[in-house]
Amino acid sequence: MLLHVLHETCYAYVPPVRTAQHMAHLKPAHNALQQLLSHRLAIEPAPARHNEAIDVFGNTRAFFSLQAGHDSLRVLADSTVATSARPQPECALAWDDVRERMRYHRAMRYDPATGFAFASPYVPRDQAFVDYAQASFPPGRPLLEAAGELMRRIHADFTYETTATDVNTPALEALALRKGVCQDLAHVMLGCLRSLGLPARYVSGYLLTEPPAGQPRLVGSDASHAWVSVYLPAEAADAPGSWADLDPTNDRPPGEDYVTLAIGRDYSDVSPMRGVIHGGSNHTLRVAVTVAPVPVADAP
Repeated sequence: MLLHVLHETCYAYVPPVRTAQHMAHLKPAHNALQQLLSHRLAIEPAPARHNEAIDVFGNTRAFFSLQAGHDSLRVLADSTVATSARPQPECALAWDDVRERMRYHRAMRYDPATGFAFASPYVPRDQAFVDYAQASFPPGRPLLEAAGELMRRIHADFTYETTATDVNTPALEALALRKGVCQDLAHVMLGCLRSLGLPARYVSGYLLTEPPAGQPRLVGSDASHAWVSVYLPAEAADAPGSWADLDPTNDRPPGEDYVTLAIGRDYSDVSPMRGVIHGGSNHTLRVAVTVAPVPVADAP
């Protein structure tokens, strides 16, 4: 599937900002399941410095600074991506066997996935997560089957409500509220998996949404999305493992209608934009996202 993604972020500042430095995770991933065909990051006003780097998780992040006063900032990420159907992952290992394999013991083989089993800034390991998840994880149940049921339970038990939380809401608070947006549902699922000793990572990206029947697709009406990726070790201890993506917001595994931006421990690692500004004590923010299919004839 060919998808065109426009992600526009606009700030208005009062009083004007004197200087600013920003970091953005807005460049889609390029991998075996997703080919990045084009990407452009337009910044107004023009930054004094602008460069890209690869972070510790393998994501591309952009840095830019503005050294002159400005009362507005517009950042437009324009990307075209070719996505592929995702193969159905397989893992016959029981979840508690995986937990034991991930625990540290002397002379164990290092597995980079273990880093995603620990607490992170927005997602602690807590007994409350264990209590909620336990019904899906009886002893001996295959990991993928248990994680799939956890995804379905979160989807059924939580109300999607945009005003219930904000970007700084801790996962434990979202668990108690049983409300939130995709970021919150992903954080809750991460908290459940990690509190059981299972590696899981946060995935940011986009989802192609269909307008209601008979209505046109509205430019800017889509939004950023987030889901979870759980680690599936290979049955042979010395073989590489894989990751299975699960979306508790939509109760489904992501497919070719999903675009992956970045992976991290939680939202704090991969927020679309963050920065440090001098001045501009009051601001308004507007974000508009459009994800639309690209006719093959128009592909770059």
